[in-house]
Amino acid sequence: MVIPPPVRPPRIINHLKPYVLRMSFSNNYISTQVMHTPTATIAASASSQEKLLQPSMESTRDVAAAAKIGKLLGERLLLKGIPAVSIFVDREQKYHGKVKAVIDSVRDAGVKLL
Repeated sequence: MVIPPPVRPPRIINHLKPYVLRMSFSNNYISTQVMHTPTATIAASASSQEKLLQPSMESTRDVAAAAKIGKLLGERLLLKGIPAVSIFVDREQKYHGKVKAVIDSVRDAGVKLL
């Protein structure tokens, strides 16, 4: 007699945290984006390459620029009605410097981090 495997409910882990914050840092610029994982679309983004933002920054790649980008992203998320995001940090990114500045300024803008 063969015993069938147990019936498991479908996984819903991907939908519990639908918005994911991703950060990328190059030698010259900082860019952040919030992705809606169920539909694989970008919900909001902010970058130091934006033409309207560059005159107000001294440098486009330091910690102060990262804090300004995080604050701008937090305001855009609240305008779109996204109250909470989860953070995706690559293995080589440590919670220090620019990464910490972006995350702290998004949190200070009023977005809850999961």
